[in-house]
Amino acid sequence: MKIIKRIFLAVLILGLLFLAFSYWGVYESGVMAGKVLRITQKGVIFKTYEGKLDLETFGALKGTSPIASTFDFSVEGKEKEVVKQLESVSLSGERVNLHFKKRYVRFPWRGDTKYFITQVERSK
Repeated sequence: MKIIKRIFLAVLILGLLFLAFSYWGVYESGVMAGKVLRITQKGVIFKTYEGKLDLETFGALKGTSPIASTFDFSVEGKEKEVVKQLESVSLSGERVNLHFKKRYVRFPWRGDTKYFITQVERSK
């Protein structure tokens, strides 16, 4: 019976360590540049902030139109100042640099994506 309890305790501790690592661990961090198309609050039970950044690659192909793609991101609920800045730049249409962290696992109470914006840097 002691062995079963020790095995159960070891599995429980390993599971908690894995959960903690996947919750707080950062897989990637960096900067994306573009224009914020939208920032919205979503959710019924878990209210999260979700946004979309328009990535315009200017000068990639000379003489042709810019190649447009988008980058979906989330903002953690505690980052109220970041949400205000994103709302401001989405209305103005200015180009910004968004500093982000990519997490290992997506949790529903954090956001719809693994990418979380930590800072908004306005282009000069």
